[in-house]
Amino acid sequence: MKEHFKSGFVTVTGRPNVGKSTLINALTGEHIAITSPKPQTTRKNQLAILTTDDYQIVFVDTPGLHVPKTKLGEFMVKSVDSALDLCEVILYLYDATDGEISEANRNFCKKLQDIKYAKKILVITKIDLIEKDKLLPIIAGLSSLCDFEAVIPVSSLKKDGLKIVVDEIVKLLPEGPGYYPDDITTTSTVRDICAEIIREKVLYFTNDEVPHGVGVEIISYKEPKKPGTATSIDATILCEKESHKGILIGKDGLMLKKIGSAARKDIENVVDGKVNLKLWVKVKDDWRNSKHMLKELGYKEDK
Repeated sequence: MKEHFKSGFVTVTGRPNVGKSTLINALTGEHIAITSPKPQTTRKNQLAILTTDDYQIVFVDTPGLHVPKTKLGEFMVKSVDSALDLCEVILYLYDATDGEISEANRNFCKKLQDIKYAKKILVITKIDLIEKDKLLPIIAGLSSLCDFEAVIPVSSLKKDGLKIVVDEIVKLLPEGPGYYPDDITTTSTVRDICAEIIREKVLYFTNDEVPHGVGVEIISYKEPKKPGTATSIDATILCEKESHKGILIGKDGLMLKKIGSAARKDIENVVDGKVNLKLWVKVKDDWRNSKHMLKELGYKEDK
């Protein structure tokens, strides 16, 4: 172990759409977590690893805090609880544009206050979207509910405050060995990353209730047999209604082509080569309440 090397797990939590994934991507400099302006984009815990000569921070990106209405929602809530159980530091994110502190946020801050084994940092996100004088009441209100080690206003898009976040985390981490090799930035498999990229494009191109009822299953993933040839990927986009299927395919298949083209470009950056991506759309009624389908799509609880 390197002398004075620090390491630990940092759970990133908060209500839906506060910018957890965007912040993690900005802190690590990698597009590890998918992002979308739509709530509940993140569905399961995902690790993003930042390693330097002096420290290794293992960020745990978690689903947004919400009241579950499906078995998938229940899985997401349990994922947050499991991440809070196994960390040295908790980053609690609050959207500056939310203004007045909601009852849900008050209750969660009180829950954080009861967690004694982890240090807590309050991160106020999206500060570029509000007047600076509106920050003080938010900070005062949240700080009265939980003892935070630090309060940091940030703008992930403008990279404002990011270095402060990392510096404050490192202060709170214990000395210890790295948990992962230096060149590892995530523990997600390439198949998982590809499925998430496809779902990200569905979120980007579709509206209303369609994104929440969509899942992506990688049916086949074949690496190129010869240098210069393409990786072949077959994937199915699951939805819950025939009307959603029509929206996802689009007139003359244009929407599906648009989703596929955008996803293929990002996947090519991941695999560092050409990709032949084929997409299908299948209706699977109420799949978010099917234990079998949730397991097939990787939404299963950690042992």
